[in-house]
Amino acid sequence: MDSTAYRQIMETKLQQRSKVIWLTGLPCSGKTTIGLGLEKELISRGFYARMLDGDITRKGICNDLGFSEPDRNENIRRIAEISKLFCESGIITISAFITPTEDLRSMAGKIIGKSDYINIFIDAPLSVCEQRDVKGMYKKARKGEIKDFTGVSAPFEPPLSADYVIDTEISNPAQSVAKLLEHILPQISNSQ
Repeated sequence: MDSTAYRQIMETKLQQRSKVIWLTGLPCSGKTTIGLGLEKELISRGFYARMLDGDITRKGICNDLGFSEPDRNENIRRIAEISKLFCESGIITISAFITPTEDLRSMAGKIIGKSDYINIFIDAPLSVCEQRDVKGMYKKARKGEIKDFTGVSAPFEPPLSADYVIDTEISNPAQSVAKLLEHILPQISNSQ
């Protein structure tokens, strides 16, 4: 059975339209918090959803990768491929990854398929992200203890064409999840 037919069967069975909701933003912008909140809310509403982030994937599928530019690129490529497989299986996938450049976001969109890829920019100023940093990563990066840290010693390019932007400086996590849910519900609700 080809992947299109299989997906149609699974979406009908699960009574939803699968999409990949790709959350991008600086470290500590709120991607994982919002992703987990969205996953919980979707599941409570009867949707089948799975959240992926760096902490999850670097323990397994990407544990052989470091943080060099080639390794980061490979990390995003692998996550996009996994997200595509979930999507083809009828699952709504929430992928929360820094994805710091337009090239990487474009690559993820091409792998997943533009019609299935919802690019959400979790926007927060660098100063706010640094205040939220409970792990002390920004401090270590500023001291030179962490090389190529996004936002400090490695660039972050804000998305030029995000499908939706959530400003976490002015919205708390619950508000952010509610806004995101309102935006994506029409795209994932079963209309078959």
